[in-house]
Amino acid sequence: MRRSRWIGAGFLASALVLTSCTSGPAGADVEQDSEATLQLWTRTTPGGPGEKGTLALAAAFEKATGQKVEVTAIFDDFETKLQQRAAQRDLPDIVMNDVTQLGAMHGQGLLREIDLDKIEHSDQLVAQGLDSGKSVDGKQYGLPYSAQATALLIRKDWRQKLKLDIPRDWDDFTAMAEAFTTKDPDGDGKKNTYGLAAPLSTKRGYASWYFSNFLWAAGGDFITEAGSGTYKPAMSTKESVKAVQWFRDLGCEDKAIQPGAVTMDTPPTNETFESGRTGMFAVGPYLLPRFDEVLGKDKYEVVPMPKGPKDATVLAEGGTVYLMAGSENRAGQDAFADFAVSAEGQRTGMRGETGFTVQLPVNKTVDISEVRPDPRWQTYAEAYRSSGRYAPSIPNWSAVRQTTAETVNALMADCDLDTRGELRDLDKKLAALLEEQGIAAS
Repeated sequence: MRRSRWIGAGFLASALVLTSCTSGPAGADVEQDSEATLQLWTRTTPGGPGEKGTLALAAAFEKATGQKVEVTAIFDDFETKLQQRAAQRDLPDIVMNDVTQLGAMHGQGLLREIDLDKIEHSDQLVAQGLDSGKSVDGKQYGLPYSAQATALLIRKDWRQKLKLDIPRDWDDFTAMAEAFTTKDPDGDGKKNTYGLAAPLSTKRGYASWYFSNFLWAAGGDFITEAGSGTYKPAMSTKESVKAVQWFRDLGCEDKAIQPGAVTMDTPPTNETFESGRTGMFAVGPYLLPRFDEVLGKDKYEVVPMPKGPKDATVLAEGGTVYLMAGSENRAGQDAFADFAVSAEGQRTGMRGETGFTVQLPVNKTVDISEVRPDPRWQTYAEAYRSSGRYAPSIPNWSAVRQTTAETVNALMADCDLDTRGELRDLDKKLAALLEEQGIAAS
């Protein structure tokens, strides 16, 4: 029988009054029970490939250690259900969730600090991956088990027909986008193709999420660190303004982004690429199996994102192992986290055509080509390790992403708006958000 649990102070303070007998990490005063089955929640569709991959990872861990793991897959209302369990003082031992949830989960007191000395393979983690698991106070509250980064998908047949080289910089990128829009690359005699597929809806902050690849490559930023765990707005800097204006020109001047982009999230945007309406798409590796099946592997290619005014920085994301506060089996938590980031765990997580939990390995000793010989995956792995950048683990990154998405979306929807004026107004909104989160620079 599982004993009742408590969670760290800070979560739903109005509903719960929680205390700890120790000044150490949350859960340190709870009796250990290494015999108990570890309860693992994963944010994925029940019965889907993500759950199957997690079950395979759990089975490999049990075979290696003898420690049993019970996997629960939840997709809809995951965060709400986690909070309900927190209110019942019965959190799972482990949660596998998006890296962007770290700030919120830590702020709610759901996580315990991770002692890297107890994670044998932590020194093998890619540096930016390990850093992604740190909160603004610099303490470790998560460990990455999977990563993804952005590369550029190009209709290879269109590029070859128009005798274009692979784009190396933004000038090349713009030229290809214009050519795919105006030069009938599919040869049907109609003006029905566009250069770039872009999900620019405000839903879940998609416009900001997608645009980050271009903003960072230009040297711009949404918010920037100001020292001592504080941040300041950065959307009205000259670098950010330049990036926004360039991207805006693709849509407003060149008409090279698919019509209706400002109302689209990823599913309809994916369809524009696979149906032959758009010729380029900046996206992660998770769509390769789909596009191989629907479009055909021979019709498109995967290349590194072209260099922007500063560099080729791209958005890095992925899954993180979180060790939940109040666990009766901290040793088991540590052991699972260590297995997930070890070479064996990473290779286990990468196996399969679709049912895998690891997109790109975060362990430096793992060569992705050993498991996936397809060179396109190597392109993604190199992009992650050389150019990948995570969003900051502030208490509420979702609010920043949503607010910036609304402005980017508005600028792309209304070409008469003043770019600089809108971005100055955005910085005022960001300043207020940072103040609310207690991380605004003085």
